[in-house]
Amino acid sequence: MRCAAACAALLLSAAPANAALSLADLRAHVSYVFVIVQDGRSFDSTFGTFPGAEGPFSNSPAETPGFVQTLTDADGSTVTVTPFRIGPEQHAADTDAPDDSAAAVEAKMHVADSAAAMDRFAAVEQARRAAAPASRAAAKQFGELTMAYEDCDTVPILWYLAQRFVLFDHIFSSGAGPSTLGNLALLGAQTGQTQLALHPELASAGAASAWGLPVRSDADPHWGSPLDVSAQPRLPANPSEFPGAAVQENLTFATLPLTLAGEALARIAADDSDSAYDLIDTFGDVRAIVADGAPRVPWGWYQEGYDLEPTDRGAGRAAHASYVMHDGGPQYFGYVAANPRERANLHGLQDFFDALSAGSLPEGGGLYYVSGGLRNIFELRPSFSDPAVQQKFLGDDDQPGRADAQISEALVGQAVDAIVRSKYWSRSAIIITWNSSGGLYDHVPPPQRSFGAGGSIAGDGPRVPLLLLSPYAKTGVIDHTIGTHGSVVKFADELFGRTALADLPDERGARDAGLRKFRRLDMGPDDGPASGTSDLLGAFDPDRLAGRTPPLDAEYAAIDDRWISYLPAQTDLGCETLGIVPVDRARGVSTAIPRDFNPRPATDAR
Repeated sequence: MRCAAACAALLLSAAPANAALSLADLRAHVSYVFVIVQDGRSFDSTFGTFPGAEGPFSNSPAETPGFVQTLTDADGSTVTVTPFRIGPEQHAADTDAPDDSAAAVEAKMHVADSAAAMDRFAAVEQARRAAAPASRAAAKQFGELTMAYEDCDTVPILWYLAQRFVLFDHIFSSGAGPSTLGNLALLGAQTGQTQLALHPELASAGAASAWGLPVRSDADPHWGSPLDVSAQPRLPANPSEFPGAAVQENLTFATLPLTLAGEALARIAADDSDSAYDLIDTFGDVRAIVADGAPRVPWGWYQEGYDLEPTDRGAGRAAHASYVMHDGGPQYFGYVAANPRERANLHGLQDFFDALSAGSLPEGGGLYYVSGGLRNIFELRPSFSDPAVQQKFLGDDDQPGRADAQISEALVGQAVDAIVRSKYWSRSAIIITWNSSGGLYDHVPPPQRSFGAGGSIAGDGPRVPLLLLSPYAKTGVIDHTIGTHGSVVKFADELFGRTALADLPDERGARDAGLRKFRRLDMGPDDGPASGTSDLLGAFDPDRLAGRTPPLDAEYAAIDDRWISYLPAQTDLGCETLGIVPVDRARGVSTAIPRDFNPRPATDAR
């Protein structure tokens, strides 16, 4: 189905909240929210053949946008490629990374007249690789790679969790581009549109822009970079990043760290080393938040490599070598990075597991993000013994090109299991999502609701997976409501009783300014009540919240220790063990792998 007008109509008509669900019941039972953030996977590439989800085989090829895509063969002839499965035989856990830049993803989506055809993933990838120093064969293999997908034989833990809890299959990335966009939207439900409206001189300079607004690239945060000359202690920086990495302008739009501060925000903001600069676009928001009088809600961002990690053993200090700077969402905002009280909410990954083990999170609840990095702290190694893979694919954030998908899902499993076995499970909601689609094919055309300067796409991008787990969740459900990364923000707004970012005074004023200056609607957060974006509440079971059905106990949610201590090749964990028959196999669909396919064309060329 083409989803231009159709998806827009669904977006406007969707009822984000479950009408039978009581927010009072939810707030009485859920006070801890854990957001586990993975990187660089489209929905089709990870869950496209999950039974009941909308995937590339849900409809006929003729009804599936982009199902047949073109490539140029070695002799110059045009050939076609369709979605195909890769599994353990192809060492599918370790693949190189397609181009996920904003320019590439926009071109792959092939948007014309506000409708995305989703039919140029393979061709655009091949063309962009052919223009770089890559062989003709490798360029074609990269094009093929965009159409490959995994299933429960490669990522069985993820499928196990989806089988037991709630899988959302219509969550679109908040921006067509790389992971920084998603990380920002998971905090602010936008990528900088309101800041652009107030400061049009900061507009991204088209597809080639390394920084600007709305954010379109993985430029590193200003704070911690060589451009940060403030007197405060410098924030962490990966030593391999500088010199050379582009740096993003300080971001000043409102995010959850402001609204969660509640009535304490004025006192917290007073500690900012340069509040006139950092809060320039949110002074009205600060006054409104304080006037609301809501109590402060603790929050934290736990990211691998931010501080001393087990992988720094023997060094005596944090090396930050596994820290992916552009994944440090809060570090982009001066009112966090330049404020000692707010900066204290930023931690390393091991700190998260230590806090769960010690039961030292604040007693009242809170919002906590968890993210991996370039080298997993559990020191797992890929199943594939190839020396290049053993050296290159040690990450656990699921980003192709640097992370092993099975090591990454082991981190998810470790985090989920640690929460489940802690005192927090009985009051928790766990959200697992991906911050970008990684330049990989997804067939569902996103609604095109927001644009940046010069007509560039600022949202939405291709679908990403999202799972929700809780003692009060439904079980074995596919939720088809339409949402974005901003859905996480909207859920936090409603659970913690915060004014939506979209309804704060400075954000409303910026949206009005954007309409006047750019004649574009939706230049701002998409967490407002009228946005049509899912608030994820449909994942909760009203009967469990009301006490008519018992909550799910820790045994139901726990993950076998063997699954997270060893990779599937060592445990025989897969589709058969889980009792799941992927859609392509159930329907006898032929998904032949291209004869010249290589999941690692760049790695193998070294």
